[in-house]
Amino acid sequence: MDPRHLTAAASLSAGPRRRYRRGGVIALAVGMAIALPAAHSGAQSVDELNAQITSAQSRAEGLGAEIDASTSQLAEARSQAAAAAAREAQLSAVLTQGQEREAQLEVRVQQTTAQLAKARARLHRALGALSARLVSIYRGDAPDATELLLDARGFDDLANRAELLGRIEDADAALATRVRQLRNLVSAQLAQVKQARAQAIAFNQRIAAARDQIASVRANAEAQAAEFEQARAEQAAALSSLRSQVASWEQQVQQAQQVSAAQAQQTVSSWFGDWAIPQAIVMCESGGNFGAVNPSSGAGGAYQILPSTWRLYGGSGAPQSASPQQQSSIASQVWADSGPSAWACAQ
Repeated sequence: MDPRHLTAAASLSAGPRRRYRRGGVIALAVGMAIALPAAHSGAQSVDELNAQITSAQSRAEGLGAEIDASTSQLAEARSQAAAAAAREAQLSAVLTQGQEREAQLEVRVQQTTAQLAKARARLHRALGALSARLVSIYRGDAPDATELLLDARGFDDLANRAELLGRIEDADAALATRVRQLRNLVSAQLAQVKQARAQAIAFNQRIAAARDQIASVRANAEAQAAEFEQARAEQAAALSSLRSQVASWEQQVQQAQQVSAAQAQQTVSSWFGDWAIPQAIVMCESGGNFGAVNPSSGAGGAYQILPSTWRLYGGSGAPQSASPQQQSSIASQVWADSGPSAWACAQ
């Protein structure tokens, strides 16, 4: 049943005023009062703060994404630096071995050079001895081979002298040949050792260049890692500061909302006074007389409730005959269901 009153209030007799404490109706009215102009300045401030919070939260999400990216880049740079450091260590170990090999070859070069010098000295001495013998033979200081053979005393002596001369010549030739072979062998060994040493030097140079290159890669990766770490720290600090600012703004919003609620409560209290519905409506309907009756519609009591509405909400007897507490209780229920539309004075 629609509880609206369609008649204006008639002349009502004065009656005693009664106090009534409202329950859930106040909460409903508070929600309405917050939207009123009286609380508008506070709501505007809250809107601004909420806009700032939304913007800050969006920025915080961006910073979070940047931190994640910096963390990924930092991990990648550290991984590259670690891999480069490991490769650098390997190349350093290889270079150390190569340098040791180079030092060994240098020693062998020196030793082979000394051997070659000795072989050359022996060759020179052998050749000198042969030259001296030839000179002696040329000068006639040594016996002539023909004379030796002619002076032989018989065939056996001749054979012995011929064999002796052959042995002497063979020994001289063999000595010279052996010395030359030794010299050539030592020369070949020296050439091989020098070539091996040159190859070792070239190899070490390549290893040193590779090590220097990988060391540069490692240094760059470490520098990038330091930059990413610093960037991440700055981003984290900015995010922390932003979150702190958001917390401060949220606290301000809560305080502003509390102030707005208190203002709304005060406004509602001024509207309702000691009645279950706004006091202005009560004064218009009945003048605040709990025993008032509208002779045209039959509405009764301070809230001018129709008898049918009264019975609908559990009232017994006539509204004007009920206690102020019961009238206020039913009026608060009607207000909660229909609001001001149930009273003609509120239209």
